[in-house]
Amino acid sequence: MTAICDYGAGNLRSVQNTLDALGVSYELVRDEEGLARASKIILPGVGHFGQMLRSLDELGIREILVRKIRAGVPFLGICLGMQALFEGSEEAPEQRGLAIFPGNVKRFDDSVRVPHMGWDQLTEVKPSKLLSGVSPEAYVYFAHSYYVPTVEQAVATCTYSTSYTAAVELENIFGVQFHPEKSGPIGLTIMHNFMEL
Repeated sequence: MTAICDYGAGNLRSVQNTLDALGVSYELVRDEEGLARASKIILPGVGHFGQMLRSLDELGIREILVRKIRAGVPFLGICLGMQALFEGSEEAPEQRGLAIFPGNVKRFDDSVRVPHMGWDQLTEVKPSKLLSGVSPEAYVYFAHSYYVPTVEQAVATCTYSTSYTAAVELENIFGVQFHPEKSGPIGLTIMHNFMEL
């Protein structure tokens, strides 16, 4: 069963529409029992890092999310859902991330308009199962004020005042800073690739 983690925010309807277009069955999940049954997990995210992580804690699902990821269940974090994979964020310094990957999320500096909104270009830096069939310099849709610096797990980057991680991939763990559910045919390809894992 594919679980879309519903923590009370996030871009759920657009993600659901994308999976519907692919003919994929899924469940919206808000509890430990639902996540325990999941064979794939999608964590969409919009909003505030601290609020998201607090919501996961209030629902009592942080620990099972981490356990499922570490057990090898395919996981896709979208936007804030990717940022949650790291140890923390400048957006909420007091709030601990899932800490699957080391490192912290940064805020764009004042040299550029924030948030970074709209279509921008990827630069593929490593072969990627998630980005299979996608042009190495494809344009996808972004909406964010905070970013993950370029990390070892990055398979694609983007540049907006600085080069930063646009997609991560390590074994069963996948994350994208952009919104595949708002990125047209390219986004459908990416979501299809995740579902075919």
